[in-house]
Amino acid sequence: MMGLLDQEGYAVSSNTDEASLVVVNTCSFIQDAREESVQVLVSLAEQGKEIIIAGCLAQHFQEQLLDSIPEAKAIIGTGDYQHIVNVLKRIDTGEIVNQVSKNPTFVGDENLPRYRTTLDAVAYLKVAEGCDYRCAFCIIPKLRGDQRSRTIESIVSEAHTLAHKGVKELILISQITTNYGLDIYGRPYLAELLRALGEVKIPWIRVHYAYPTGLTPDLITAFREVPNLLPYLDLPLQHSHPDVLNAMNRPWQADFNTSLLDRIRIQLPDATFRTSLIVGFPGETEAHFEHLVSFVEEQKFDHIGVFTFSSEEGTKAANLSDQIPLSVAQARKDKIISIQQPIAALKNQSLIGKNVDVLIERQDKETGEMIGRSSRFAPEVDGSVRIQSSFSTAAVQPGMMVPCLITGSDLYDLTAEVIGAKDMIDVARNNHS
Repeated sequence: MMGLLDQEGYAVSSNTDEASLVVVNTCSFIQDAREESVQVLVSLAEQGKEIIIAGCLAQHFQEQLLDSIPEAKAIIGTGDYQHIVNVLKRIDTGEIVNQVSKNPTFVGDENLPRYRTTLDAVAYLKVAEGCDYRCAFCIIPKLRGDQRSRTIESIVSEAHTLAHKGVKELILISQITTNYGLDIYGRPYLAELLRALGEVKIPWIRVHYAYPTGLTPDLITAFREVPNLLPYLDLPLQHSHPDVLNAMNRPWQADFNTSLLDRIRIQLPDATFRTSLIVGFPGETEAHFEHLVSFVEEQKFDHIGVFTFSSEEGTKAANLSDQIPLSVAQARKDKIISIQQPIAALKNQSLIGKNVDVLIERQDKETGEMIGRSSRFAPEVDGSVRIQSSFSTAAVQPGMMVPCLITGSDLYDLTAEVIGAKDMIDVARNNHS
């Protein structure tokens, strides 16, 4: 949307104080996200701003939003953001616009202009939109429709453009990235896509949201063979016990968890594993939870995101019996986190003394130190690497990828010194002179 507005000549700003009209791209995945979205909308309305409500909340509630927030001049659904310029023109005529398709079918491609908001060296690239699965707890298919993939040619073309702009890390995203291409090629085509992206001059390619059933032998081979593909596996497993997985409408996963993880570790011994888990799902007994505890203790994931079950109207799970009290779910979440924390700390500690590449992202305003990430840390969800050498920042700048020696660790983050920092400084000074 920002790219389209910029292309049309609108002044785009992330500072709402500068705007007479604010486009809010909302989330409606869980209750906390809805509450945060509504709080932002109400705050803007109280400031007298005109508002366009876009994204999942608009798709979910539509007319209710227009009725309850008079300052809202338009709503734009998840498959309609390409109409943002036309929506603005209709607003200018005094129309209150409902631009929400009942069944979203649109997916953006390389022809849409992009207005980058991430660090210049990092870019997200959506390879598909929507989801064909019907997990009992998830409302995404109702908000975003069934899966529709972009072609390999479209994705690779955009990747080349991003590489030309200096991107060092490309993050592939969709609702189920391992199912990429199933709708247009007749079978999952992620391995073929990754091999094609191996020809793009971007040092790091990272895959998010890899469902375990899609990790075929061919795909695991691609992770091993494609030189710029990071062995970072983001697996949204959600639970370990077969009974809970069946209740979640994920029966296809029950036999995969342990055997698949063991097989991947043999083939990708340096792989980094992230997963997300839901505790407090309706009917989750103490025995089910203890099964999950043992699973976490045994598997020793590098990173885990833990969520308490959120009952979503319109999903099967919302009507299940044996709903778990929030206090019980929160206690279970706390226990999983307490188990994972020492595991994460030991994983980090094992890296001390090793040489790794670090992508520099920003400079600490207080200390002046540079802060970045190693390949085992995804942006926003994992840890960071703090460059502690007092003389390295003269040559190291955000957007650079530099070799570092890991010198220390804590629960989630690492400290490091740039290797050959003095040589880098000398080169920088010579270039400056």
